[in-house]
Amino acid sequence: MTSDGDDPDLRRARGLRVTGTRRGSPPSLLLMLFGDYWLESSGGFPSAALVTLLGDFGVNDAAARAALSRMVKRSLLRSSKTGRTTAYRTSPRTQQILTAASRRIVEFGGATDEWSGVWSVVAFSIPENGRSLRAAARNRLGWLGFAPLYDEVWICPHDRHEDALRELAALGVEATALQASVAESVSPTRQPQNAWNLDQLASEYHDVIEQTTRARELLTHADASPASALVQRTRLLEAWLDLSSGDPNLPATLLPADWPREHARDLFLETHEALGDLATERVRAVVASVDPASAPLVERRAVADWVRLVA
Repeated sequence: MTSDGDDPDLRRARGLRVTGTRRGSPPSLLLMLFGDYWLESSGGFPSAALVTLLGDFGVNDAAARAALSRMVKRSLLRSSKTGRTTAYRTSPRTQQILTAASRRIVEFGGATDEWSGVWSVVAFSIPENGRSLRAAARNRLGWLGFAPLYDEVWICPHDRHEDALRELAALGVEATALQASVAESVSPTRQPQNAWNLDQLASEYHDVIEQTTRARELLTHADASPASALVQRTRLLEAWLDLSSGDPNLPATLLPADWPREHARDLFLETHEALGDLATERVRAVVASVDPASAPLVERRAVADWVRLVA
């Protein structure tokens, strides 16, 4: 399996953001539903079932159907019709996006090899009037795990300087990139790892840990509903993907001793797995209510399935 420091799917994984989806939006929820319950199914996901499932998240019918229509126009989904029944499949582009996301879910936050102390360093210059271009460059570098050591000198502890050059070149930005050992600074505030706001990142981890703990408590209730399990499981998946997109996966040697990433990862994976049966029960029941023949196509994706998918 490819390590986080040398991942050929990183650029495709950024597609989750390129699609313009935002966390909790109908398109984002649809991607989560397809990825977790329908990614490898041979048939189409019935439209009426998708609309009903989005209703579990508070999305009204009109907004759900509008989201499906937009995703077809943007080549994220493909629609088909049999009689009066409309169904949707993921496009090859979306399958790549979801496979890359699965890779990130499995690999992010896991054990990392001993760090060599070598950084990827990228330097570029954008005129003052190029505000939107500068924002685009920063977004792309940030997704790759870079952060600004100085204004337009960005660093990353993984071997991604060539990826950074490609991303900047695609924007028409000239840049210089190299790998280097960064000398320690006299002032602790100028250490390379301080290019990232570690306090804020740790706070985000603790927020996800709290959210995951609350979701896990759902399983202690005998009357826990399948719809609630589906919502909690999907929200956790979105939160973890969000977190992984903002964390450069810094080597342990650069982090505080009590860094919460490993605990958050273990708790997320265990809870996502534990909610799986109830959540899948909800999806299968909704599909069966509109198209009984398609109900057996609902998947119950587990961590083991993700590992197989991305291996």
